[in-house]
Amino acid sequence: MGKASKDRRDIFYRLAKEQGWRARSAFKLLQADETFNLLEGVTRAVDLCAAPGGWSQVLSKRMYEPRSEEDREQVKIIAVDMQGMAPIDGVTQLRADITKESTAEEIIKFFDGKKAQLVVTDGAPDITGLHDWDAYMQAELLLSALSIATYILEEGGSFMGKVYRAADTSRVYLQLQRFFKDVCLFKPSASRSSSIEAFVVCRQFTMPEGHVPCNLTLEWFDKPEEALKNISGKKERTIVHLPFVAHECEYDADLSYEMEKDYSAQEAVQKPLTAAYQEVIEKTKSINLKYGYFVVRHDEEEPSEEPRTSRKSSKAYVLPDDEEEISSVPKRSVRIGSAIIARHDQEEASAEPSTSSKSSSAYVAHDNEEDTKPNTSGQSSSA
Repeated sequence: MGKASKDRRDIFYRLAKEQGWRARSAFKLLQADETFNLLEGVTRAVDLCAAPGGWSQVLSKRMYEPRSEEDREQVKIIAVDMQGMAPIDGVTQLRADITKESTAEEIIKFFDGKKAQLVVTDGAPDITGLHDWDAYMQAELLLSALSIATYILEEGGSFMGKVYRAADTSRVYLQLQRFFKDVCLFKPSASRSSSIEAFVVCRQFTMPEGHVPCNLTLEWFDKPEEALKNISGKKERTIVHLPFVAHECEYDADLSYEMEKDYSAQEAVQKPLTAAYQEVIEKTKSINLKYGYFVVRHDEEEPSEEPRTSRKSSKAYVLPDDEEEISSVPKRSVRIGSAIIARHDQEEASAEPSTSSKSSSAYVAHDNEEDTKPNTSGQSSSA
């Protein structure tokens, strides 16, 4: 019932499974290519924040698969992400941080000293529901992608990235106009009209005279006099109006479509290899977090006399290495939203455990369990 319900509500989710795409976001790049011919004549492309690989799959099917075996040797596609993803024909994966200059050097090395003709990114931070904050974080991520693009993109190249339309997005548009002669805002039909999501499509890359590639979010550190010039007076808000282009399609992403009588729900083409909270999702199928807890251990963590909880497991209850201490752990976990108890050994011991600002969504148990009394009264549930 659940699968059929989602297929009915989201037509592009259903079509992605039927047509063999890893994610519904693949249609957004397909529609951009249909509108702007972004992939025409491109043989060197970079997909930033690529996992689980929906856009890389589009690049492969449009740039690599239609060519002969001989011509395929001229096509180079690299997908960059800190998470892993399942292999894609013709796509080389690089697990690296897009904010590091070394990542740009690795990409150029992959292209045998040449630069990319196209850079695309569909990366987005975890959504909080606070629209101003989400728009700000998305803008910072887009600026990081633009920063590395200035290193790896050849003159005349193209760039496409996700942006959230908000009040202060103009500063991002200004940065884009510094480096591209043609910048517009694009709304794919696969993107819901009710969503603030849109995409910037930038063409004809040109490096400004005297500009040295750098992290654009920190550029003002090199020229503080420019950033602080108007700090004492009222600064006029700059509003940038970009051409807006919308894609027309027979399907509306906001509508629900009935399914045929012989319809049967299909599984996803390729589930993420390292999906966020994947282990938590699997374990919560057989446990009620309101009355129980479970253990998450990370093999890559270095063993120590005083076990620590890494940021990778900040929402999982991690028991001490010494199993004898398990009896001191409260048997009933504190449920805050859908979060699970977190243990932070670096917290200082106190008479009563308190919620640290580092773990605002979780109950914190301290190292010295003998000196503390687990608080299960529910007072921490408001943290």
